[in-house]
Amino acid sequence: MKKGEKIAIVGQNGAGKTTTLKLILNMAIKDSGEVNILGQSNDNYQLKEELGVLFDQPYYQEDWTPIDIDKSMSLFYKNWDSAMFRDYLSRFSLNPKQKFKTLSRGMKMKLGLAAALSHDAKLLLLDEPTSGLDPVMRDEILDILRDYITAENKTVFFSTHITTDLERIADYIVYIFKGRIIYSGLKDELLEKYCIIRGGEDDLLKIDRNILIGCRKHYGGFEAMIDIESIGGLPSGVVTEKVTLDDIMIFMNRKGENSCF
Repeated sequence: MKKGEKIAIVGQNGAGKTTTLKLILNMAIKDSGEVNILGQSNDNYQLKEELGVLFDQPYYQEDWTPIDIDKSMSLFYKNWDSAMFRDYLSRFSLNPKQKFKTLSRGMKMKLGLAAALSHDAKLLLLDEPTSGLDPVMRDEILDILRDYITAENKTVFFSTHITTDLERIADYIVYIFKGRIIYSGLKDELLEKYCIIRGGEDDLLKIDRNILIGCRKHYGGFEAMIDIESIGGLPSGVVTEKVTLDDIMIFMNRKGENSCF
């Protein structure tokens, strides 16, 4: 990751997204290799000062209020900004005196994000940051992240299942499939790497099955994803369509299935 980039890690449940974030934070034991954050080994605990972290839900004392969280965080982060934290509480319509245990999942996520953004972190590590939020609040969160990164030249590394969020904010994508990275690069280049093809049953018989990714038959025809480099020589009855991030995840998950043959 380079400074100022917005990188999303995507993949189905169990692919390794959260584990990757935990390895970066030294919360899981690695089998091999090294992890460097901001040019230093992640074994340096002082680096935590420079990180803003939010997993699928924040973990605070159940009886704490945002006021209590503000007081606690100020003891751990030298750059903690109480005024900024209170501003985020107001923007997110969070009651400073409401106990954490009474908040909804969405409200807890907003509170955790407010804390992650209020101590001048150079790197944000977010696990499903918009999970549980309604579309309007998701849109606002993405705008806040974009403004935060652009204005301060920060970096964000986040996981998500919501592909519309990726299209809105991510510059780079790391796609993990069954524990292996199968793509790491610009989002737009990934979208240009594949296409969807559809055709009739007769067309399917004329296509090399080895180029098909996640092929699926339906009444009167089939659909599949292929690498754009394999597009030449397709039967005339086959139509092609641009691929979406949802398409890539769905057809990759079907890869290896022979439902067309």
